[in-house]
Amino acid sequence: MNVWQQRVAATDWAAVRTELETVGGALTGPLVAPAEAAGLAAIYPDATRFRSTIDMARYRFGEGQYRYFHRPYPEIVTELKYALYPRLLPIARDWWTRLRRDPPWPDSFDDWLQTCHRAGQTRTTALLLKYGAGGWCALHQDLYGDLVFPLQVVINLTRPEVDYTGGEFLLYEQRPRAQPRGSALSIPFGHGLVITTRERPVASKRGWAVGPVRHGVSTLRSGSRMTLGLIFHDAA
Repeated sequence: MNVWQQRVAATDWAAVRTELETVGGALTGPLVAPAEAAGLAAIYPDATRFRSTIDMARYRFGEGQYRYFHRPYPEIVTELKYALYPRLLPIARDWWTRLRRDPPWPDSFDDWLQTCHRAGQTRTTALLLKYGAGGWCALHQDLYGDLVFPLQVVINLTRPEVDYTGGEFLLYEQRPRAQPRGSALSIPFGHGLVITTRERPVASKRGWAVGPVRHGVSTLRSGSRMTLGLIFHDAA
């Protein structure tokens, strides 16, 4: 078991499941060490390491910028995706079973990526996101194609209340036959936040209903915030 697998294993995954089912998002333990966070941040200015750069203001997504990595990913990105997938997979399958859907995700992460590629979803989705003072991100879902893994992980590479203020992670859930619910979470430095990619099962009087979830980032009041986004399906 390598160091990243050990960090992932140290998280209380029963607690993660509970939080996902009550809030739609759940914190992990530490996944990235300070030196690793600094190493990822140092990659950001090198445009050759990324396949695409998105200016959020241009597309009215918010204020900030994000970049999708080229393959091969940095080692830590690859290792964390492979370590997290088997922890998230049982939750994903359980959710789809409750919603009376056939879970399409195989045991092997490689097999799942091959399924995406056969469907034309071949572009990378791991990304770094950077916000300065006044930055924010509109509520959205990271879908990228017909094939979707229902959970993803956001890792904070900067220190809340030290490197920046504000910039809370936002979840907005449309509940069946009820008013929407919003949640704001602060991700500790180096920790991950597991979130719902598109929708999750929500208990209703008739069993289980679909609860769509969107996510975003509140306005930074000061400083600079950087996160690593790990999405478990590739893009069309």
